[in-house]
Amino acid sequence: MLVLNFNGVNKLISDLIKNGYLKSDSIIDAFSKVNRVEFVTDDMESQADVDVALPIGYGQTISQPLTVAFMLELLDPRAGQIILDVGMGSGWTTALLAEIVGKAGKVIAVERIKELMERGKKNVDKYNYVGRGIAEFYLADGSRGLPQKAPFDRILVSASSPSIPQPLKDQLKIGGKMVLPVRNSIFYLEKKSEQEFFQEEFPGFSFVPLINENK
Repeated sequence: MLVLNFNGVNKLISDLIKNGYLKSDSIIDAFSKVNRVEFVTDDMESQADVDVALPIGYGQTISQPLTVAFMLELLDPRAGQIILDVGMGSGWTTALLAEIVGKAGKVIAVERIKELMERGKKNVDKYNYVGRGIAEFYLADGSRGLPQKAPFDRILVSASSPSIPQPLKDQLKIGGKMVLPVRNSIFYLEKKSEQEFFQEEFPGFSFVPLINENK
C-alpha cells in the first residue's frame, strides 16, 4: 500500500481510501501520480482537490473523484489491456487508465466535442502517455463505440445514456467488463458470451448526458 500524506490531493486520496472507495494498489497509484489539477480549467484549479464534479466548459464536467474511484474499482483495469474511454472530456480518466495499462496496453479515448478532445489530449500528454503511444484520441459518437479498434478488454463511459448502447456491448471482449451510467445509476456489465451478460446496478449518481449524433 502506498504511503500518503494529508496535504492537497493526497488528503483527498487518503479520504477515498479510508471511506472504502479506493482499494486497488494500481488505482491508488494512478490517482497519486496523475494530478487532477492538470485536467481542470484555470479558474477551477483551487477546487481540484475537492471531492465534487467541476465544469470544464461546453456543458460538460470532470467527474467527482469519489465517482471516478468507484467506477474504476468496478472496471478493474489491468496492465496490458486495451480500454475504450468514452466521453473522456478533459482527459483525467484517460490518463488514470493509461497509467494503469502501461506501455503494453492502450487507452482509446473518444470525445464528441472537438475542443474538449484537443484540450484533453494536451492534458494527457503532460504525462507523455500520447507520446509513448499509450493513449489515442478520436472525435466520434461514443455511443457507437469505435469498431475499428474493437474488441476491448474494458469499456468506461463517463456520460449518461437512457439505455446501454448495443454497439458497446458488441465491442466488448468475452470476459471483458464495462462500467457506464444509465440515467442516474452506474451499471456494471461482464460479458459471459456473445449474448450473455452479468449485470449489476448501483443507483444514486448524477452525470451529464452522452452526446450522440442525434443531438
